[in-house]
Amino acid sequence: MNSPQPAPSGPGLARRLGVGDAVVIGLGSMVGAGVFAVWSPAARAAGSGLLIGLGIAAVVAYCNAVSSAQLAAVYPVSGGTYVYGRERLGEWWGFAAGWCFVIGKTASCAAMALTFATYVTDIDWLRRLVALVAVLGLAAVNLRGVTKTARLTRILVTCTLAVLALVLILLYTGEPHHHASTGTSAYGVLQSAGLLFFAFAGYARIATMGEEVREPARTIPRAITVALIIAIGIYFAVALALLRTGDPASTAAPLAAAVDGVGAAWAVPVVRIGAALASLGALLALIAGVGRTTLAMARNRDLPSWLAAVHPRYQVPHHAELALAAVVGVLVLTTDLRGVIGFSSFGVLLYYAIANASAFTQPADQRRWPRAVNVIGLTGCLVLAVTLPWTSAVVAAALLAAALLVRRFRTGRAGSARN
Repeated sequence: MNSPQPAPSGPGLARRLGVGDAVVIGLGSMVGAGVFAVWSPAARAAGSGLLIGLGIAAVVAYCNAVSSAQLAAVYPVSGGTYVYGRERLGEWWGFAAGWCFVIGKTASCAAMALTFATYVTDIDWLRRLVALVAVLGLAAVNLRGVTKTARLTRILVTCTLAVLALVLILLYTGEPHHHASTGTSAYGVLQSAGLLFFAFAGYARIATMGEEVREPARTIPRAITVALIIAIGIYFAVALALLRTGDPASTAAPLAAAVDGVGAAWAVPVVRIGAALASLGALLALIAGVGRTTLAMARNRDLPSWLAAVHPRYQVPHHAELALAAVVGVLVLTTDLRGVIGFSSFGVLLYYAIANASAFTQPADQRRWPRAVNVIGLTGCLVLAVTLPWTSAVVAAALLAAALLVRRFRTGRAGSARN
């Protein structure tokens, strides 16, 4: 169970990504639509404790990131914690991690597509059509190969960072606006940390693409650490700017409202364009990451083996990405998923709880950080998960329980057939 670097059981992917590419893909996931939209629900939960919630989310994210980096350096294949859980804890833990990741991030894909469309049009039917076109278009980019994904992500991240730089300059040079402080509670701060964690979770994309990274033992830990540090700095800069110029809890688009509030109404369309581009960057990276985890699960027959196919020319999991595009396409046409941040966060927090538990079991010669980091990460994930809105937690837990029951039934039937 503990043998390092398991070989993929199906066709392999090409190692084409360097440190810079991996950092950009991670940033494309973390500095995505969340930096434009996550502040409102987090501020409503935390009140005056928003920065404390952000700090807690950053600490938990750092622990999860270094645990993932330590594991990915030893197991550099597609799948992320699905693989790590199988190798360190057993097949059932790996399956639980993979399932949590797939359902949580599939919902995130739909949410990012709908967020993009919201910044394009206010007409409901047209918004859904625009979201569908975005999903199909970015899925097509992913199908052309991982280097195309990295190249387009680099462009989108550059545009997003440029818009954020403009926003921060306007907010920090504008006249500060004071607003009445609202009350806070420990529970509210922890819930805001769980919601803010949704924005940080993109570093998983680097680990899930471990089979496509050159020199993974060196590249993955470095890329995850660099991408997370940059993202944390950006989020703290934005949070401080928002608190300086207004009340982020009062609007669903706090950056646009803050820019308007300091007398720079001309920049509001630029912010909307930046939010749209950020949503596309996050969606592009999400499709790549979910496709790789689906590939890994299909290789082990935890999902239909048809999904394990790798395109002979572009060397991407094309069946997995086509299936994902189809599911997300249905979701954007039928469901409003902007309210499922809690659902996605619950699944991803459980995913990282298993990652921390897996990293805790690694021997000394595979360790890069002390076990205390894994303990803090595991505890933080579980605490934040139970403080999320209860409806999100119950639905996500029910889906996980149903998947485990189906797997138990399938493995039981397979065992009976062998006997």
